[in-house]
Amino acid sequence: MTNTRPAYDTDLTQSQWQVLAPLIPAAKSGGRPRSTNILEVLNAIFYLMRAGCAWRLLPHDFPKWQTVYYYFRQWQQDKTWEAINTRLREQVRVQAGRSLQPSAGSIDSQSVKTAGAAQERGWDGGKRVNGRKRTIIVDTMGLLLGAVVHSAGRSDHKGLILLATWFAAVWTSLQVIWTDSTFGGKRFTAWVQETFGWVLAVVKRQEGQQGFAVLPKRWVVERCSFGEYSPNGERTRERTFAWFGRYRRLSKDYEYLPTTSETMLYVAMVNIMVRRLA
Repeated sequence: MTNTRPAYDTDLTQSQWQVLAPLIPAAKSGGRPRSTNILEVLNAIFYLMRAGCAWRLLPHDFPKWQTVYYYFRQWQQDKTWEAINTRLREQVRVQAGRSLQPSAGSIDSQSVKTAGAAQERGWDGGKRVNGRKRTIIVDTMGLLLGAVVHSAGRSDHKGLILLATWFAAVWTSLQVIWTDSTFGGKRFTAWVQETFGWVLAVVKRQEGQQGFAVLPKRWVVERCSFGEYSPNGERTRERTFAWFGRYRRLSKDYEYLPTTSETMLYVAMVNIMVRRLA
């Protein structure tokens, strides 16, 4: 599949498409053969993610927005986005000389404002944000292992419980998970270990520390953007939430359903990893 229009900066290159193409579900059997250019569907989705526009405002040289949204929604419902995220994460880890399954991870949350009508939102008094909270778990490379989006009024402890409820059985390979003090408390961490089998290691701020400072083991997930540049132009210590910050669709939570917001995180991570692999 090739494009006949001028390229957007967000378009997949041929090498990136070669990485992603084998992971795209085949057309359903029966009925009319698929005529939609799937490469252009993906280009439209990644354009929407980076530009932050609405579905109806996609440029007209992409497939019709209804077609693009159909595939986005279909791949959300059948867990295709999560499956692609898993396959690409394994490839990135192998490329970096690591095992397929991570043995350590990190958990953090991010509160963001909602825009317009939204199911399940609330007030985060600590961050003073009326919206939703993204609670994610990543490996030591900052690659997404799981995400839940919920009301910002839900505490970090309750967000972690929700995350563990969905993903503890999936990530039994994790021997230790680093968190900050907001997820801490000896009784709580002991209860999490007994209930879900996750060993939480709280990384505390240094005594007398004022303002922001990078915490060991925790910087891979935190909202930081700093450090030296690597040969490929990426900052060497810029990780998950900072990566998500490059996608304007994630600057606020524009989705009505929190499950759609979770899918948007997987889509962003797929785009990040396919660019790295190519």
